[in-house]
Amino acid sequence: MSEDQSSAGPEALDDLAARLARLEQENADLRARLVARSDEAVTRPSSPRRHRARAFVAAVLVTVGLLLAPLAVVASWAQQELTDTDRYVATVGPLAADPAIRSAVAAQLTDVVMERADVATLVHEAVTTVSDQEQLPTEVSSALVALEKPLTDGIESFVHRAADRVVSSDAFETAWVEANRVAHEQLVAVMQGREDATVQLGDDGRLTIQLSGVIEALKDRLVADGFGIAANIPEVDATFTLVQSTQLVRVRDAYEAVRLLGTWLPWLSLGLVAAGVLTARNRPRALVIAGCGLAVAMLVLALGLSVGRTLYLGALAGKVERLDAAEAVFDQVVLFLRVALRTVAVTGLVVALAAYLSGGSASARTLRAELSRGFAAARSWAERRGATTGPVGTWLGVHKGPVRAVVIVTAGLVVLLARSPTPGLVVGAALVAAALVALVELLARPASRARVDTGRTPP
Repeated sequence: MSEDQSSAGPEALDDLAARLARLEQENADLRARLVARSDEAVTRPSSPRRHRARAFVAAVLVTVGLLLAPLAVVASWAQQELTDTDRYVATVGPLAADPAIRSAVAAQLTDVVMERADVATLVHEAVTTVSDQEQLPTEVSSALVALEKPLTDGIESFVHRAADRVVSSDAFETAWVEANRVAHEQLVAVMQGREDATVQLGDDGRLTIQLSGVIEALKDRLVADGFGIAANIPEVDATFTLVQSTQLVRVRDAYEAVRLLGTWLPWLSLGLVAAGVLTARNRPRALVIAGCGLAVAMLVLALGLSVGRTLYLGALAGKVERLDAAEAVFDQVVLFLRVALRTVAVTGLVVALAAYLSGGSASARTLRAELSRGFAAARSWAERRGATTGPVGTWLGVHKGPVRAVVIVTAGLVVLLARSPTPGLVVGAALVAAALVALVELLARPASRARVDTGRTPP
C-alpha cells in the first residue's frame, strides 16, 4: 500500500467504496430505463401512425393559417380605414401636399369658377358690344372678335394661377383634412345606415369630398387680385373624387361583415398557426416553417397588390382627366396596407430565425456552443480581474431559462399590442430582446462556479 493510501485511513476507503456503489446503482437504473423504453416502443405499434397523424394535423393547421394570413391583413386594414376616422385622415391627409393632387384640385377649381362666373359669355357679350359700335373701323371690329378666344384663355390662366396659390397654402391643407374628416364620418354613417347621413358615396362607387370652403377662399383671392366678378359667384357645391370603384358599393353593402372579419380574422389566422406549431413533434422546425411561410404569404400579397394597382389604373384610363392624381391617391390609400404586410413579413423572418437558433440542428447547436464558450471566456476574464456579478449572477444562473422566456414574451407583446406596428418596431424589439438575452447569458454564473466561490460543497 502506498504512503497516500495508508495516510487516508479506512474512512476514506469506505467513502470511495460507497461512491462506487452509488455510481453502479445509477448505471443500472439508466440501463433499466433504456430497456423499458425499448420494450414500450416494441409493444406500441400504433406510435408511428399516431406521429404521422399528429404531423398531418399540424401541417393542415399551419397551412390554413398561412392561407388566411393575407386575407387577415387586408381585412384588418380595410376595417381600420372604414371605421377609424383618425386612421383614415392620417392616410389621405398627406395627399394635400402631393403635386399631382394640388394640380388636379386647382384645375377643377378653375373649371368651377369659369363655369359659375360664365366668363365665356361675359367676354363674348363685351366683345360683341364693343365691335358693334358704328364709329369703329371694320378692321378694329374684326380684331376684337378675333381676340375673344385669347381673352377667355387669358382669364382662365389668371384664375388658374390664383387657384394654384390657394392650393399651395397652409389653409388648403387644413381645409383638405377637415373635408376628408367630414366625408369619412358621413361615409361611416352611410354604411351604418343612419338616417342623418349625408350621402358621400355614390351608387357608382365614387367617394367624394366637399371643396366649397376652398372655392370661397379662391373667390376671395380673385377679388383681392382685381377679378371683381368672382364675388358674384353663388355658393358652389363642388366636390373632388378621391376613389372611384364599384367595389366600394360592395363594401358598403357588406360593412358589418368587413368589420367583423377585420377584427377576428387576424386572431383566427394567428391561432391556427400557433395551434399547428404546438401540435407538431418538432416545434422549432415547425416554427421555422411557419415564419418563412408567413413571409412568403406577404410576398404573394405584395404581388397581388401590385397587380391590383395596374388593373385599377387601367380601368380608369380614359375615364378620368388626371390619371397621375388617381395613381397618387391609390398609393397613399394603400400605404398602411403595405406597411402592415412588410411588418408581418419581417415578423415571420424574425420568428423563423429565433426558432432556428433555438432548434436542435447541428449548426444551431454548434453556434450556441460557440456563444456559450465565448460568454464563459468573458466571465472568466472579468473574474480574474476581480469583477464578478455576485448574488445576481448566481440567481441568473439558476433562473436564466425563465428570465429568457420573460424577455422574449415581452418583446412579442410589445409588437402584438402596438397600435400601428412597423418593420422598424419588429426589428428593434428583436434586437433589444437579443441583447438582453445575451446580457443574461453573460452575467449568469454557472452553479458549480457559484458553489466554489462560496465555499459550499455540492449535495
